[in-house]
Amino acid sequence: MAATTTAELLPLPVLQGERCLLRRVVAADAAALLRHADDVDVSRNMFEGFPSPYLASHAQAWCGHEANSGMFGYVWAVEFDGALVGCAGLVPHTGAGNRCNAEAGYWIGKPYWRRGIASDALAQVVDWGFAALPQLTRIYAPIYARNEGSQAVARKCGFVREGVQKQAIIKNGEVIDLTIWATYRTEIARRDADIGAALAATAASAMERA
Repeated sequence: MAATTTAELLPLPVLQGERCLLRRVVAADAAALLRHADDVDVSRNMFEGFPSPYLASHAQAWCGHEANSGMFGYVWAVEFDGALVGCAGLVPHTGAGNRCNAEAGYWIGKPYWRRGIASDALAQVVDWGFAALPQLTRIYAPIYARNEGSQAVARKCGFVREGVQKQAIIKNGEVIDLTIWATYRTEIARRDADIGAALAATAASAMERA
């Protein structure tokens, strides 16, 4: 995954969906992040590098500077009922040959599973990505093959399973299969994506920072 810097990124917009709000991660989110991230049922489906156990120091570092450093692309707090319940992100590739791609990621705290929050968040990220980043033609999500819930979220948002990479990744010392799900600019154009609202949100965020 190619790293990015804040200089290469657009201002992060606030995105309002039907079930959740996507906004910048702030230091005050640390307690809520710790509550949801320090859960083995969450961490077992996150990629290596996601701490487990998830400590207060991890939450403070993520909310204090890491989430907004640019090294993880665009990162949003997923807010429900006024509090962070997870995170969503989009990492555009920067290489000359693959800059038409971006990787999407998302996770939600266990108390909020199966409530349509993850799919609402992912749909907002995808709509904004294709609206604001004209070089993108494909947004993909790598998901552990065992993670049926996350695959269902991707499917609900119009992603298609491109394939399965057998014995492709290691999690907690175990070699497991990885599925690749993706959606494409041509597919988004066929559905009622609120592209205008996504662009307006980006412009508003830029004006606030000016």
